[in-house]
Amino acid sequence: MAEGDSIARLAARLHSRLAGASIVRSDLRHPRWATVDLGGQRITGWHPRGKHLLLRTDAGWTLHSHLRMSGSWSVLGAGKRLPRAVARDLRVALHLDDGRTAVGVALPVLTVVRTRDEHRVVGHLGPDLLADAPDLHAAAARLRADPALPAVVALLDQRRVAGLGNMWAQELLFLERTSPWRPIGEVDVLPLLARGRDLLREAVAVNHRQITTGDPRPGRRHWVYGRARRPCSRCGTAVAFAPPERTPHGRETWWCPRCQPDGAGML
Repeated sequence: MAEGDSIARLAARLHSRLAGASIVRSDLRHPRWATVDLGGQRITGWHPRGKHLLLRTDAGWTLHSHLRMSGSWSVLGAGKRLPRAVARDLRVALHLDDGRTAVGVALPVLTVVRTRDEHRVVGHLGPDLLADAPDLHAAAARLRADPALPAVVALLDQRRVAGLGNMWAQELLFLERTSPWRPIGEVDVLPLLARGRDLLREAVAVNHRQITTGDPRPGRRHWVYGRARRPCSRCGTAVAFAPPERTPHGRETWWCPRCQPDGAGML
């Protein structure tokens, strides 16, 4: 699933290419929004909100999408078409005045709302770590609201803090030397959130990809994520792994039993 930094990079690319373009004709292939016509409206911007993407127009409408595991957005040049195998999953086509087409493919979540009503689709989210000035204290309070939750479960709850996905949550817990199974009420969450904010910003503005170790070489970009039974890059201990069916949140989880000792034997 695309994480907050991936959505921020995508929004920046789409904004740089499409902001100011006018929509001549729109095609929304969704049972609820099939009759919506965005034609005649100008795209004012693309904006990320956690893992959500918001396209706004000058007529006060917002096209909201969430990519989850399958979705994508791209821009076709004038006269270009999607390959037939991809076209069957087309969900949005925005035909622009310069001949280009913005296309959303295999989007599992698609909503059209008045921009003033965006809270209906993203208002439930916690503070976004990639916001200009994220409220880390508010995010910390939301995380601590259920102190018995395992740390990794709390961090992945977008209602508590927005933008962290499975990779970032697990890498942050490793960097903070905290077991993913430790109750979140026992975790000093403010330093963890500050580090998460900094790493996400670096992933967007500097690395342009997800690197937590500082080493961009394949197989060395992460400390524990995706490294089951391989030696921990810090201490050499075999990285532990729990499959989704053995975790309370149904997600694959990795951790170092030595670097993150408390709760390592809980599963």
